[in-house]
Amino acid sequence: MSLKKTLIIISLLLLSACSIRPEFVPPSPDSVEFAPPKLDYSLPKPRHGSLYRSKNSFSLFTDTRAFQVGDILMVYLDEETSSKKNAGTKLGKSSGISIAIPDYGESVDVDRTFKGEGTSSQQNKLSGTITVTVYEVLPNGVLRVRGEKWITLNQGDEFIRLSGNVRVEDIDNGNGIASGRIADARITYAGKGALADSNAPGWLMQLLSSPWIPI
Repeated sequence: MSLKKTLIIISLLLLSACSIRPEFVPPSPDSVEFAPPKLDYSLPKPRHGSLYRSKNSFSLFTDTRAFQVGDILMVYLDEETSSKKNAGTKLGKSSGISIAIPDYGESVDVDRTFKGEGTSSQQNKLSGTITVTVYEVLPNGVLRVRGEKWITLNQGDEFIRLSGNVRVEDIDNGNGIASGRIADARITYAGKGALADSNAPGWLMQLLSSPWIPI
C-alpha cells in the first residue's frame, strides 16, 4: 500500500473519531440543582402580651395537599411513548445515443437506478413513583417542583430525576399527581456502573457507526 493511501485512511479514521459523541457522564447524588430548598426553621420571636403565633397555627380545614415552598408531593410515573417511521426513495434514469464510432459500435446506452429504504421504530415505558419538593410558587399559584431518587444496586447506581410545573387543582386527595399532568416536565432515568456500561457501545463500535464509516 502506498504512503498516499495510508495517509488517506488515517485521515478518515481521525475525522470519524471527531464525530463520535462525547461519553455520557452520569451525575452524582446530592446535586445542588435538585436539592430541597433551604427553609427558615428558626423559632419566631415571642410577642409579649399575646399567645397567638401565626407560624405555629393551623386551620381545622387546612388542605393536606402541597401548596407552599418546602411541601412534598408524590408523583406517579406512567410514561409510555412509541414512534415509527418509514422512508423510501427510488430514482431511475436511462439515456441512449446512436452515433458512428469506429471500432466501438454505433450506440451507447446508460442506465442509472437508485433505491433506498429505511425503517425506524422505538418504544419506551417508565412506571413507578418519586417524591419531589416544591421549591417555588409562581404568582398564578403554579408550583415548581423538583426531586431525585437514587437506588444503589450490587451492579451500580440508578437514579430518577424529575422537575416541572404543577397545578394545585391537579393534585389528588392523597397528595399525589400523575406525571402526565406535570407541565414542562423533565424526566431523567439513567445509571452508572457495570450494568450501565454493558448497555453502552464501545469506542470501536462508535467509530464504525459514525457517519464517516457507515457500515
